[in-house]
Amino acid sequence: MTKDNYDKTLSLLTGVLDYEKFKSVDLAIETVVENVKLKQQIFAELEQHCPSHCILATNTSTIDLDLIGEKTNSQDRIVGTHFFAPAHIMPLLEIVRTPRASLQAVVTMLDVGKKIKKTPIVVGNCTGFAVNRMFFPYTQAALLLVDHGMDVDKIDQACIEFGMPIGPFRMTDLVGFDVALATGMQYLENFPERVYKSMLIPLMTEDKRTGEASQKGFYKYEGKRKASPDPEITSYVEESRRISGATPDPELLKIDNSAI
Repeated sequence: MTKDNYDKTLSLLTGVLDYEKFKSVDLAIETVVENVKLKQQIFAELEQHCPSHCILATNTSTIDLDLIGEKTNSQDRIVGTHFFAPAHIMPLLEIVRTPRASLQAVVTMLDVGKKIKKTPIVVGNCTGFAVNRMFFPYTQAALLLVDHGMDVDKIDQACIEFGMPIGPFRMTDLVGFDVALATGMQYLENFPERVYKSMLIPLMTEDKRTGEASQKGFYKYEGKRKASPDPEITSYVEESRRISGATPDPELLKIDNSAI
């Protein structure tokens, strides 16, 4: 990046500590943690401080938008704009449309998505939307297999050989355990009969293993985000298996990556 481009880019940014300058914005995108009460509070405040035409968007990956906008009278201008991690690299952008969202708000967000060189897709509103509704069973199956005897790195490697860019455990490290736990709770509350309740991530979180950001998750990280297997996770895996009551399947233990 040249110095001129750097200076021009920074000139477009203004940091604020209150809502004073929000009175003239056309679009506000909320990106706080997956906490329903916090998001509801923020949207109530945005409704109060933003102009009546301003689109109120949320980057939630999982939470039902009707729930987020429950404390407002602006459901017609609330839409989802779910960016995928890492957001500066991943092209996909879910534009979430509720039955009450105006067509203009959705079309505007499609235009914004294209202008920032994303691949926007419009999806319906429900817990998990489209992508995470498909992705969640994938991670659930991975946790189930671990409790029944498979190794974390073998599962990830099998998924990579199948064609995924990274495996489910490496992905969980990337997005962070706080996000994984928060989204998991949404599925547990909305679809309890469909959720496999693994204790592996909660056990690791208790010891401050929270993913790549803490340099320890399912893998350990050194240098330039390089992931390497960590023998220390064995104790967490064994404890998760004990709590679950799962018996390691001898047949699973024999399976190599190419056969999964």
